[in-house]
Amino acid sequence: MTAGRRIRRMTADDIARVVTIERASFSTPWPAEIFEGLLTRDGAELLVLDLPEAPVVGYAILWCILDQGELANIAVAEEWRGHALGSFLLQGVLDHAAERGVERLFLEVRKSNVVARELYRTRGFVEVGRRADYYRSPREDARVLLKTLRSGGAEPPKDAER
Repeated sequence: MTAGRRIRRMTADDIARVVTIERASFSTPWPAEIFEGLLTRDGAELLVLDLPEAPVVGYAILWCILDQGELANIAVAEEWRGHALGSFLLQGVLDHAAERGVERLFLEVRKSNVVARELYRTRGFVEVGRRADYYRSPREDARVLLKTLRSGGAEPPKDAER
């Protein structure tokens, strides 16, 4: 069912579907205008995940500034969750970041988002900080995670086969 999946750069034609996924995934979703503006912003990498039977089933937003990166958003459409597509997309982000020369990749994740935190852990992210009341709706702390990437490619995932 998920054979033939591919990650590619987001285009303006993808934004409506990305916004639909964004609204279903986050309590304070970004509007279409944010994604439109990011398409031409230096350092912003907007990626989408396509399947042969369903284009744009997930997306990721990555900021790259010199050797630092931040995974700003990553989401898979609700109807496609549970098929390891989030893991596939995250690995694509890690590979893309390494190709861009990113050595340290940061992200924030809700303290209560156990599924996402476990996914990040299996890819070698470690907690390096906390941000009190980072999220507003509902109000919640964030965990700051870091993954150190090798030059020339992402490190192999830890505990990826479970």
